[in-house]
Amino acid sequence: MGEGKQGVMVVEMPNSSSQNPITQLQNKFKELEIGFKGWLAKQSLPVEAAVVTATSGLQGAAIGGFMGTLTQDVSSSLPTPPPAANLNPQAMASFQQAQALAGGPLVQARNFAVMTGVNAGISCVLKRIRGKEDVQSSMAAAFGSGALFSLVSGMGGPNPVPNALTSGIFFALVQGGLFELGRKFSQPPAEDTHYIRTRSMLSSLGLQNYEKNFKKGLLTDNTLPLLTDSALRDVRIPPGPRLLILDQIQRDPELRKRQG
Repeated sequence: MGEGKQGVMVVEMPNSSSQNPITQLQNKFKELEIGFKGWLAKQSLPVEAAVVTATSGLQGAAIGGFMGTLTQDVSSSLPTPPPAANLNPQAMASFQQAQALAGGPLVQARNFAVMTGVNAGISCVLKRIRGKEDVQSSMAAAFGSGALFSLVSGMGGPNPVPNALTSGIFFALVQGGLFELGRKFSQPPAEDTHYIRTRSMLSSLGLQNYEKNFKKGLLTDNTLPLLTDSALRDVRIPPGPRLLILDQIQRDPELRKRQG
């Protein structure tokens, strides 16, 4: 009876952990996300682009509105020039740009919605048309979002079109640089060609953890036919794995031939 109760308790422990409401909520959200992406992939290009633009714009608006609440409405503290003030165009443009960047939650929500929505929409269209996502597509999306942001936010001042082009180019260069930087650091390290056979042998024996020992002792593929128990001991490989490695070398016809 006691053993039966203990067995029941052991079986029920995983069930109690699986009832974690946070875990259930995360799993449910992931299922919804996968289902939504699957549905979206089956839609036509205009529908997919519209949905992606709208959802990304809403996310950007939420972020911008939150940031606007933290910075408050700084534009209210900026002095407003009287209508009859005779300001030169450069000063007026600077004042308009300051107002555009210092808006409250609604202004920042609009600005971020434009940036994120347009960027995601253009990226979606280019990815569907070109069948890939590369630095050119990333820069094109950034150019469009930067140019439209400049027009909508009022940063363009008295020359909206040239300033929109300048902002688009700036956004494109920044995002292109970030794209290349991220791709560089996300690429796996190139495989060391000197340890291809060694890595395969260790993996087949379940001893892949000792690859670092081989590299530390410079025991490359070319040294496999020459390996001895003493050499493996020098790189701090335990007796059991040493026996398995030496036995594997003796069983390999090509390595045994090179020994002779």
